[in-house]
Amino acid sequence: MTFTSDSASTRLSNALNDASQPGDAVSSTTAVFQSLSVDDQLAVLWYAYTEMGRSITPAATGAARLQLAEGLLTQIKQMSHTEQLNVMRDLAAHKNTQFSRSYGILSNNTKLAFWYELSELMVKYLVVPMPIGYEFSRDGVQVLAAIKALDFGQQISVLRKVVADMGVDPFAE
Repeated sequence: MTFTSDSASTRLSNALNDASQPGDAVSSTTAVFQSLSVDDQLAVLWYAYTEMGRSITPAATGAARLQLAEGLLTQIKQMSHTEQLNVMRDLAAHKNTQFSRSYGILSNNTKLAFWYELSELMVKYLVVPMPIGYEFSRDGVQVLAAIKALDFGQQISVLRKVVADMGVDPFAE
């Protein structure tokens, strides 16, 4: 199913207006995030992680077993920028690749830390950075604003659910 900007915007507005319980806001924001295009999902993730410490609370990366993801991060650093972007797109699109399957076996907290570290590498230009002047969709802006408006626990829940769903679980089926 394809979502236009208008339909995703309407869904976001309706979902967030209907979210009277804290769990509803998490579920609604997560669902609308997942309706975004792959590139908009990546943009929202990048902006969410780079906003951490300001309006979005950083995940406790120390709690995650990031050493389990170090091999994947090292592989990404050794790729060309085009390959790096393709890997990130494959993860968000659930494309069945060796990298996506390796990512799929990580714990949810490790996946959260993986994306945080990836955003740090992007800021340092060790991984393909966001294009200068990148403008993502109105829907992406709305989802990012919705994430910022959540409290700490809700922010982490949304980010955890989003990144936990990425990649491919090689043990599923």
